[in-house]
Amino acid sequence: MEIFKAVLLGIIQGLTEFLPISSSGHLVLAEHYLKFNNPDISFEIILHLGSLFAVLLYFHKDISSLLKSLFLFKNKETIHTRNRNTIFYLLVATTVTGILGLYFEEPLTKAFSSLYIPSFMLIITGFILYISDKIEPSGIKTYQLGVKKSILIGLVQAFAILPGISRSGTTITVGIFAGLDREEAARFSFILSIPAILGANIHKFSSILNLDRSLWVSYILGTFAAFISGYAVISFLITIVKKQKLKYFAIYCWLIAIITLILYLKY
Repeated sequence: MEIFKAVLLGIIQGLTEFLPISSSGHLVLAEHYLKFNNPDISFEIILHLGSLFAVLLYFHKDISSLLKSLFLFKNKETIHTRNRNTIFYLLVATTVTGILGLYFEEPLTKAFSSLYIPSFMLIITGFILYISDKIEPSGIKTYQLGVKKSILIGLVQAFAILPGISRSGTTITVGIFAGLDREEAARFSFILSIPAILGANIHKFSSILNLDRSLWVSYILGTFAAFISGYAVISFLITIVKKQKLKYFAIYCWLIAIITLILYLKY
């Protein structure tokens, strides 16, 4: 793979993994309309690892605090109890996503592999984002989320298997709908992405052993591009969510969907 293409796909992956516009949908469209060959599975995994490192670095303090409370399981201080509640709700949502993803990822991706499908899914993503700005959350914190609401967030995260459906957009919106403070909903969504990204790719990690050494430079630069672009947009998105400006991403999703459909029908 050419270095330019690797870096461009890395930037697209990093930006769209966390911006509520669907990374899978944009990668599918980029590969088709920019005439990129489908990247091999090893490159796809490495790009996701770049995004994973970005969220791990950005939220390292939150993650450290959660892990500390997990190991201090006998400590009854309020902060540790609240953190353990948050961990439990993250596990509930992750388990739901994992079970559904395990059984439905392959049939769904095959059934919705046609090029125009991401366009329709982007339209749906647009409506989800538009609605999110209209919701007035009750302002609860993640440790107050509850099992039922955690299950609901896990369900919509699994739905993001479909190319064109934004994982961050759906989980943030449902988090707000469940009553989470807007910033809390965004943070919960980002931290929830860690096991989601790992789970979606862990069974493919063995393919990394078969990396074409002649392409290492492209792989490394693509991963670095995904990491840098991913890290850059996290703070930006949290600000956008807090200011109720997701409707602008909704408009973007609709425009991309319409343009793609026109090109699909024309050619």
